[in-house]
Amino acid sequence: MTLLAVPNVSAGRDFPLIERLRDALGTGVDLLDASSDIDHNRTVFTVAGEPDPLVDALVSLARTASAAVEMGAWSGVHPAVGALDVCPVVWPGPEQHSPACQAALEVAGRIGELGIPVFLYGELASAPERSERSFFRQGGFSRLVERMGAGELEPDFGPPLAHPLAGATLVTARPPLAAFNLELEVSEPGTAAAVAAEIRESAGGPVGLRAIGVELSTGREQVSMNIHDPGELQLATVVDLVSGLALDRGARVVGAELIGLIPAAALTGYGERVAIRDFDPEFHLLEERIG
Repeated sequence: MTLLAVPNVSAGRDFPLIERLRDALGTGVDLLDASSDIDHNRTVFTVAGEPDPLVDALVSLARTASAAVEMGAWSGVHPAVGALDVCPVVWPGPEQHSPACQAALEVAGRIGELGIPVFLYGELASAPERSERSFFRQGGFSRLVERMGAGELEPDFGPPLAHPLAGATLVTARPPLAAFNLELEVSEPGTAAAVAAEIRESAGGPVGLRAIGVELSTGREQVSMNIHDPGELQLATVVDLVSGLALDRGARVVGAELIGLIPAAALTGYGERVAIRDFDPEFHLLEERIG
């Protein structure tokens, strides 16, 4: 039974380190994609494998990241609280739902044994207010240290205090989502943040849409999004929504990118909308990679 995992590591600029992290995954799993971003200072791996070797690979990645990434010195436009910041186990289909949840809980327990606190989010969250990653990331690593030190924030696994170097790791099990970014050419700073604030679900936007706006080193801005059910909320709809709101603010969408893989249904009706950078259906569609 094949499961997926999409670990996000807080390293996107140190390329020898990124290679070491890639190697830490070992040979028992298949690395389907690796996407690094200098501005986000983040690398997202997409990994496939049987449950046991997949768990081993993720724990090995956590171990290597915890020894190499110092969160107190980390900087990046994407929020993060840990060296291995987020580690979702993904079920490709409903029949893998239960095994994915079991694997995620095993990953969480074993990372906790490394001395790294682990917080469960999403479907596995231990309380409703802990379901969103933003609950743990607010204020970044330094605020996490304070909240845990004050006893305000208790982990689901691992020690009660943040790891002094590696911070904490967020773990869940979930279905496939689309990590989709749109690049804006803007006339006013903060346009992407304003658009993101309007479109995200928590502000009344489409169900399952998470979004932040960031400034890029190129001078452009980016609306960085997770679409939790891309079969229902297709990329075409998201592009149209962001394009309209950007235009209202004197900005325009000039580029798009995918991070990792997506289900084919996400592209329904996409047509001639803004080109997705380096997109290759044989590489980026889940159905083509795992059958």
